[in-house]
Amino acid sequence: MRRRRWLWILALVATFWSGCAVRRPGDPIRPGFNLYTPDQDVQLGREAAGQIRQLVEVVDNRDLQNYVTQIGKRLAAQPEAGVYPYSFEMINEKEINAFALPGGPIFVNTGTLAVSDNEAQFAGVLAHEIGHVALRHATSQASKATLIQIPAVLAGAAIGQGSVGAELAQLGLGFGLNSLLLRYSRDAESEADALGAHIMAQAGYNPTEMARFFEKLAAQGGARAPQFLSSHPDPGNRMQAVQAEIQTLPQREYVAESRQFPTMKQEVARLRPPRRTVEEARSAALPSEASDGLRRLETNAVSLGYPRDWRAFGERGSAVVTIAPRQGLVQNQNGGLSLGYGTVVSYYQPQSGQIDLQQSTRELIGQLGLVNPNLRTESQQRVSVDSNPALLTTLRGVSPYGGSERDFLLTVPRPEGLFYIVFVVPERYVARSEGTFGQILRSIRFRG
Repeated sequence: MRRRRWLWILALVATFWSGCAVRRPGDPIRPGFNLYTPDQDVQLGREAAGQIRQLVEVVDNRDLQNYVTQIGKRLAAQPEAGVYPYSFEMINEKEINAFALPGGPIFVNTGTLAVSDNEAQFAGVLAHEIGHVALRHATSQASKATLIQIPAVLAGAAIGQGSVGAELAQLGLGFGLNSLLLRYSRDAESEADALGAHIMAQAGYNPTEMARFFEKLAAQGGARAPQFLSSHPDPGNRMQAVQAEIQTLPQREYVAESRQFPTMKQEVARLRPPRRTVEEARSAALPSEASDGLRRLETNAVSLGYPRDWRAFGERGSAVVTIAPRQGLVQNQNGGLSLGYGTVVSYYQPQSGQIDLQQSTRELIGQLGLVNPNLRTESQQRVSVDSNPALLTTLRGVSPYGGSERDFLLTVPRPEGLFYIVFVVPERYVARSEGTFGQILRSIRFRG
């Protein structure tokens, strides 16, 4: 019965996506496709907020927290913000960033206030995040990501055992600091801009200041581009789009500069550096070494072990099996999933039909380069795996988390084709992950 429900949902969503149209300025802004209820949004947000508070340093300054809450509540009181139990907290972090969790929790870095030229710009960031909550972008993306993984889940345990958070965890998804579900598409960003402009105007803030703030961030560009732009991609012509939206709104008189704003910027400047940055917290949130004991992946041709807190997506007869922790899957800007940390196990069939370890590996690297165009070979060495000659190739590419990644590609000639396992890890986590990859390699056993 459960499987029939999901097959019906797949058909429904295929019809839904085929009928989507481009929104015009002034058109209604409504939440998109979603498998979750608003109450589940609230549940998920509360669970994730509790986890995040344990990892980051929330500002211990009552005046600053009252200030961000005061602005946030003023915005959240507007009709188009919905009726979610919003909360607003400031993180002691100089990087410019903010993010919203499903159902209302919103976090903003002190660096965002520090670079704002006026209160309206800072309010614009909060209004934009409120837009993501009200439009339910996080659980909408979770729904689409769930559909991507449904075939793998149907091959194993049933969905829906326990809380909605546990349901997402079964799929390798979550809303933590390394979450794939808090990186939005350009369409979602455009919608949050538009709804944020409505909410700002209703609250008495000039919505143009939101676009000016984002323009300032985009102008930094290059290696100095703020973290905000990594998770909130510029939908293009942001200022023009917001201005076009403003033209559809009733004319209003907007509030003048707040007296509190300069004082709050001074308070931020006086804060001591955080004990641990958000980047360090992200590092702590990723697993390092394999847990004691390994689970086994058993396919028709090979058996191997992997950490117990990882999940294998695929089944015994699958052509490709992905094995990763829940933090290892990253949603890209096209709505698909990329592997940021974990392994892929499969077989490659050379074009010639003949398996030559060196040449077939070279062909395979070319195919992997189609997925990660910046992939570059760094080194190769001959090794032995389960008494079979093998080649271990180290590659470097661009990580979906940002920055560079290291890919360790093991290839082994087998009767079924060129067996390969690629271990993907962000560059900054290589040292702490060597033990995990070593355990996986030593556990490989071929059948026949």
